[in-house]
Formats: sequence, C-alpha cells, structure tokens
Amino acid sequence: MTLSWESMEALRLMGLTDYETQAYVALTSLISANATEISLATHVPRSKVYQVLKNLVEKGFIEMSRGKPLKFTVIPPHEVFNKSRNHIKNTMEQAEAELNLVYESQIPKVPAPIWLIHGQEKIVNKELEIISRAEESLFIMGGLMFPEEPTLLKPYLKKSIKKGVNIRMLTSPSCWVDDVEVHTQKTLEDLPLKIKFFPVPFIKFVVRDKKEMLIAFCKLSGNNALSETSIGIWNQYQEFVDTISGIYDFIWNTDFFNQDFQPLFKD
Repeated sequence: MTLSWESMEALRLMGLTDYETQAYVALTSLISANATEISLATHVPRSKVYQVLKNLVEKGFIEMSRGKPLKFTVIPPHEVFNKSRNHIKNTMEQAEAELNLVYESQIPKVPAPIWLIHGQEKIVNKELEIISRAEESLFIMGGLMFPEEPTLLKPYLKKSIKKGVNIRMLTSPSCWVDDVEVHTQKTLEDLPLKIKFFPVPFIKFVVRDKKEMLIAFCKLSGNNALSETSIGIWNQYQEFVDTISGIYDFIWNTDFFNQDFQPLFKD
C-alpha cells in the first residue's frame, strides 16, 4: 500500500521512524501478521524487524500476541490518531505556555521595546497575541478593522471575558478596507463586554493591562483604507503606555461618545 507524502509525514510527526512507518502501514493492510510476513511486505530488514515491531508496540500503534511465531495486530488508526492528537496538543500547549513565560518576562528588558509591524496579517496576529496575554484589562479602539478581523477577535475576547479581564471597546460599527465593508458591530455586539459603537477614526489601539500596546493605521483613499499600506507600532514603554491609557480613559468617559449616532456608509 502506498500512502501520500502528507500521510507519511503525519506518521513521522507522531514519532515513527521510516522503518516503523513502513511496518505500521503494512499492518493496516495485513491486519495481523508475524515478523517474517511483515518484513516481506516492507523494506524492513529481517535483522531489524523485531526491534521495529517492539517499538511500535511500546508506542501504542500495534499489539503483540504471545505464541510461536509471535503475532502482531494493528490497532485501528482512528484510536491511534486520537491518542496521538491529544498527546501532541497537550505537549504543544505546555511548551507554548512555558516559552510564553520566558518570552513575556524578557520583552520588557529589551533596551528599546518598540517594533514596527508591516502588513495586516502580522498586525492582526500581534493583536490576538496581546489580547491572549491580558490578565486584568483591555482597552481597544477599533476605527480600523481589517476584513475577517472581527470574526478572528471574537473567540479571543470571549476567552478574556471568561478570565475576568475588564474589557472596554470603542469601535466603528463598520468600516471600508480594500473596498470591502467590515461589519464590526454585527459580529461583536452580542459579546458581554463594555462596548461602544461610534464612527471613530481609521486607527487601531490595543492596550493590555496598561503594560503593552499596539497602534495600527494605514493610508486612506476617501473613506476606504488601503491594507497594503498598514503599519503597526508595538511597544512596552511604560511611560508611553500610561499616557495612551490616560487618553483612552478620557475618551471613554467623554459624553460625546455616549451619544446616539447613525452608522457611516461608504460614498
């Protein structure tokens, strides 16, 4: 049986060597066989086949029945893949958590913690990363929202809400980017957070725990933002973050932003 390269790669990601992969693939066709039969059905040498099969047993891909000769039976792939998928997921989540602790503890120690970010994908990814780190508060001003961004934001905001993060969001009900209307209000209005919809300017602010912030903007053509010109500024200068947080607090509490409004429409 010949598998696609992608399927072979998946088995390698699950921890199998080339010989182990060949033996397991062969057994999915044979179902049950002895070492000699498996060696003949693969390119695994007779001198190595027993060790290969022993490794597969230890890794939970096949079972061994006592007797002469020894019989090896494949474990159904859906059981193996479910177990491996959960193991890989848990391992990656643990590694991510440990590395994030190191990363987040070192960022403030960088001599000049300011970075420029170019392009909407990188800006949105950085925004989601910042939101995921929030422990106490999030201030978000979303006058500039890229296509699909509100949809991407929603699950991250939900997780922050469950963590007890105090979220305040001031955002345009919709905006035009690359001649596409981005419906922020329709996507986010059902979230249980403090949110005000108002036609704020084409700019994005995200402030996390008054420790870290992202500002993003881009060139305009009339009432249409051009995403290819987008630039983000990510920084952790405490003085700068404090200043922007103070400005945001002032804006949030200004009566002007509590008025009723009519949504903006593109000309």
